[in-house]
Amino acid sequence: MKRILFLILCVLILSGCHGVPEETEVLDITQAATITTEPSYTEPEAETEALPPDPVEEILRSMPLEDWVGQLFLVGADPNLAQIHILDYNLGGFLLFSDDFANDTPGDSAAKKIARWQETADIPLLIAVDEEGGTVTRISRYSYYRDKRFASSRSLYDQGGMEAVLAEEDEKCQLLISLGVNVNLGPVCDITTDPGAFMYPRSLGQNPQITAEYIRSAVALKRQHPVGSALKHFPGYGNNVDTHTGIAIDSRSLPELESRDLIPFQAGIDAGAEAIMVSHTVVEAIDPTLPASLSPAVVRYLREHMGFEGVIITDDLTMQAITDQYGAGEAAVMAVQAGCDLLCSSAFIEQYEAVLAAVLEGRIDIDTLNNAVRRVLQWKIDLGLISY
Repeated sequence: MKRILFLILCVLILSGCHGVPEETEVLDITQAATITTEPSYTEPEAETEALPPDPVEEILRSMPLEDWVGQLFLVGADPNLAQIHILDYNLGGFLLFSDDFANDTPGDSAAKKIARWQETADIPLLIAVDEEGGTVTRISRYSYYRDKRFASSRSLYDQGGMEAVLAEEDEKCQLLISLGVNVNLGPVCDITTDPGAFMYPRSLGQNPQITAEYIRSAVALKRQHPVGSALKHFPGYGNNVDTHTGIAIDSRSLPELESRDLIPFQAGIDAGAEAIMVSHTVVEAIDPTLPASLSPAVVRYLREHMGFEGVIITDDLTMQAITDQYGAGEAAVMAVQAGCDLLCSSAFIEQYEAVLAAVLEGRIDIDTLNNAVRRVLQWKIDLGLISY
């Protein structure tokens, strides 16, 4: 009996050693194949590269609002007050006329005077002239700068073709750079066929395609020096009257303008022109009411249709076509509201005060002002005036 009990106990013990409790989970072989003892690896996140500082943004942050407004003005230089105006208004720059060079010599006061202005300015100045040649010369009319004044593009082309025109353009750039002048307001894009028209002696006098070739080549040449370009007078004077003395109405259709007058402007934009000067002509096909220089529609056309991203300059806002109807101060406000970036002015203090007041009152949006100043500063960087 004891022997039988002992055998039963052994069987029970052996069964307990090899049995599997019901609650114990059996590992499936397909699951076991996925198990590894190696440590898991996670791809490290790529380090974000720090973007270089935006020089325009850094300059803007360092400037008070009043100086933002000052950068919008390209003004005539009062010989007795120029340095004071630089300090008081932080001007965008000076537009020089023949009187500014009348009593100077290249190696003496002209270059030195401009250098003093630049030394005085916190932000380097645009120094601009209208040295077109022919009837519009500010410097070469004086023999101590050049034996004879630069010829008009029209007469040069008639005498020696495009080669003669560009050779003289290159010489202009060299003279301007030697004096510290960094912008020549041009080339003239206007296509004029009527000998009695205001722009006739100042235009190349050729068809749109040849004029476009001239503009494209002149802009490229000026960029090499570099001397800033300002294509003028957008959207083309045609055979219209002089807006210095009154309003001019252009009633041509938009297809007519696009197939003729706008072709040289587009060529200049495509060649990298940094600025475009808009005229005071009322161009009915784009805006039947306002002069181009005060028209949001004209600025919109330039930006959106023609793809221009540079500086839009007004013609002088003290011309009678503007002041007779709008007054100097309000005209300046309207030009900024329209989207113009740089205001040419022969009487800038009234216009500066009007624009500043309009900003403070909210009539000029702060983003509009910011964008305008940005374009002016970027132009100065592109010309090498501001280094960073």
